[in-house]
Amino acid sequence: MVLSHAASDSDVSVHSTFASRYVRTSLPRFKMPENSIPKEAAYQIINDELMLDGNPRLNLASFVTTWMEPECDKLIMSSINKNYVDMDEYPVTTELQNRCVNMIAHLFNAPLGETETAVGVGTVGSSEAIMLAGLAFKRNWQNKRKAEGKPFDKPNIVTGANVQVCWEKFARYFEVELKEVKLSEGYYVMDPEKAVEMVDENTICVAAILGSTLNGEFEDVKLLNDLLVTKNKETGWDTPIHVDAASGGFIAPFLYPELEWDFRLPLVKSINVSGHKYGLVYAGIGWVVWRNKEDLPEELIFHINYLGADQPTFTLNFSKGSSQIIAQYYQLIRLGHEGYRNVMENCRENMIVLREGLEKTGRFSIVSKDEGVPLVAFSLKDSSSHTEFEISDMLRRYGWIVPAYTMPPDAQHITVLRVVIREDFSRTLAERLVIDIEKVMRELDELPSRVIHKISLGEEKSEANGDNLMVTVKKSDMEKQREVINGWKKFVSDRKKTNGIC
Repeated sequence: MVLSHAASDSDVSVHSTFASRYVRTSLPRFKMPENSIPKEAAYQIINDELMLDGNPRLNLASFVTTWMEPECDKLIMSSINKNYVDMDEYPVTTELQNRCVNMIAHLFNAPLGETETAVGVGTVGSSEAIMLAGLAFKRNWQNKRKAEGKPFDKPNIVTGANVQVCWEKFARYFEVELKEVKLSEGYYVMDPEKAVEMVDENTICVAAILGSTLNGEFEDVKLLNDLLVTKNKETGWDTPIHVDAASGGFIAPFLYPELEWDFRLPLVKSINVSGHKYGLVYAGIGWVVWRNKEDLPEELIFHINYLGADQPTFTLNFSKGSSQIIAQYYQLIRLGHEGYRNVMENCRENMIVLREGLEKTGRFSIVSKDEGVPLVAFSLKDSSSHTEFEISDMLRRYGWIVPAYTMPPDAQHITVLRVVIREDFSRTLAERLVIDIEKVMRELDELPSRVIHKISLGEEKSEANGDNLMVTVKKSDMEKQREVINGWKKFVSDRKKTNGIC
C-alpha cells in the first residue's frame, strides 16, 4: 500500500522557491526570526538581494583583487574551514606562511644569510601590518629612551598628509602624535625635506608611501633615507623608516627593479605590503617583514601552548582563515618573477591606453604619474559648469564605479577622479570606459549648468569716466530654486520635442 501525506507549508521541495510563501513574506532585518526556512529559500532570498551590489570587476575605486584562476578558487574553498592559528593542527599551512614571508623578504632585498630565515607575519591586510610595525617602532623607541633615562611619554610619527586612514587609526589607538607634511598643488606626496625637518628626538619613525592612494605616485624613499642619515649623524638620533608598500610592494620589484626603496636602504627597518592588492589575492591578506630580529622587540611576541604546542604569535587578531595564505603561496609559485612582471606590464600598458584616451578628449588634466601604481587620476580642466562628482555619479548608469574625491590639506581645493588598473582590467575595458566618459561629458553639456549666473539689473552711464557699470544683486533662495525648476522644465520640454516615437 502506498502511503501519502499532504505537503506542509514549509515543504518547498515539490515546487519552486518563487512559488512558495517565503518570497512574499517579509523577513526580519534586525532580529533573528523565530522559525527556520528551507535552505533553498534562504539562498535565493540572499542571492537576489546581493544582485543589487555593484559588479566587483567594474569597481575601479578599489585596489583589491577581484579575479583569480579557478584552480586557486578550488584551493581557497578546500581550506576555508581551516583556522590558521591552529598551527600544531595545520603545520603545512604554517609552513606555507613561512615560505611566503621569506619569499617576500627576499623580494624586498632583506639582508639575510644563506641559512637565515626572515622575520615577518601574515595579517588580514596592510592596516593590521601597519599597526604591528608601528607598535614595534614605539616599543623600540621607548626602550631606548628608558635606557637613557629620558622621557618616553610623547612619541610621534612623521608622515605625509596623503597617508591611508590606517595611519591615523594607529596614531589615535596607540597614542602616538601624527605629524603630517602638508601637500601642495602639483605635489601630492610627502616632501622628504619637509619630513626630515619635522623629525625630533621623539619621532619613532618616518613613514614613506610606495604608491599613494590618491594618485599612485611613489615617494622618494632614497632621498628620505639620505637626508635622515645626515640628520641622525648631526643629532645623535637613530630615527628609522617604515615603508608602506601596500600598493607598490608587488609592483616596484618587477617594473622598476633599479629603484632603491626597500631594505637596500640602511634606515628602512620594516615594510608592509598588501597581498590582496597587487599580490593578486582576494581580500583578506597582508604582510609585514622586518629587516632583522632586533627590529621586532621580543616582548611583543606572545607564546601560547593551549592549542597543542608552544606557538609564538604577534598579531592583533587571533583566529583567521587559512585560505588567503594558501592563495598567496599559489600565486607566488604559479607566476614567479616572470608572471608577476607580465601582469604588471599589462596593467601599465592599459593604464597608458586609458590616460591617452582621456587626454585626447581635451577635457581633463592628468594628476597621476607615469612611474607608480598603474592608475589614472584626472580632473576637469574646466569645472565651472559641472564637477568630477557629477561625472562619477553618471558613470554608475553604465555600471562603472569611479570615485571622485578632494585632495588632503593643503591641496583640498583639487578634486580628482581615479581609475585603478587591476589585472582583470583589459584594454577593451579601458577603451570602453573612455567612450562612456565621452558620453557622460556630452550628456552633462546638455544639462542646465550647476552655476547660477549673476544677472544684470541695469546699466547707468558714469559721468566721470564714461564707463558702463553692471549692477548685480544676490538672488534669494526662492529665486534660485525657481530658476533651477524652470531650467529643468525647459530642458525636458526640448528633449520631448526632439525625441519622436517610432
